[in-house]
Amino acid sequence: MRIDVLTIFPEMFAPVLGVSMLQRAQEQHVVEIGIHNLRDYTHDKRKTVDDRPYGGGPGMIMKPEPIFEAVEDIKRKTCRSHAKDPAARCETILMSPAGETLTSARAQQLASTAHVLIICGHYEGVDERVKTLITRSLSIGDYVLTGGELPAMVVIDTLARFIPGVIGHDQATEEESFMTGLLEYPQYTRPPVFRGLDVPDVLLSGDHERIAKWRKQQSVAGTAMTRPDLMQANGHQQTRTPQHSEGHNAVA
Repeated sequence: MRIDVLTIFPEMFAPVLGVSMLQRAQEQHVVEIGIHNLRDYTHDKRKTVDDRPYGGGPGMIMKPEPIFEAVEDIKRKTCRSHAKDPAARCETILMSPAGETLTSARAQQLASTAHVLIICGHYEGVDERVKTLITRSLSIGDYVLTGGELPAMVVIDTLARFIPGVIGHDQATEEESFMTGLLEYPQYTRPPVFRGLDVPDVLLSGDHERIAKWRKQQSVAGTAMTRPDLMQANGHQQTRTPQHSEGHNAVA
């Protein structure tokens, strides 16, 4: 898979993309990530990428010319390798607070595409005509940041987890929070007792059926307590799990 990012702050990406699983995925050629400086597509001495908005108003707006030129150039250079495959899809994404909210399902869908190009907005936004270039606009939440760079990194990290070979254990993504419409169940490791806090007995039982049942109960209870909106959105019953004897750290 190929991911390209168009930004005016390319230096922000190296500390995130150059470590951990994303670094290994690139070294193993599981995913290719290219970071492009929008200012390289300007034609004036000051490398101007913004201008005042028509109609007045605070702040500056990102100009359409360099974005159009950059997107067309990047796609011309990077889409050739999969252009002959009718099943291959390309997504051009604008990071914007006004976009659809990023979810695990959307990230999984993006991970199945051949090429993702992410445009990082900045200032007070981008010229509306840029939207003719994009296939979708994405937001990572109902708040506003200083630019689209951090959201772009979140998108890359989220979708990369669904690319085969990025995570060592394929089952890991299947059991994570949000994939089933529920938050993930509590997890424990050694030691079995730490500062007087015990690992629930059921997890030490070796009874996989009981463990699976306990984990489902904990997921439902935890989701109902902290994210009831997920329960409603995914059709789960909002019932409180009664306290049980499987361990005193169980969520009631």
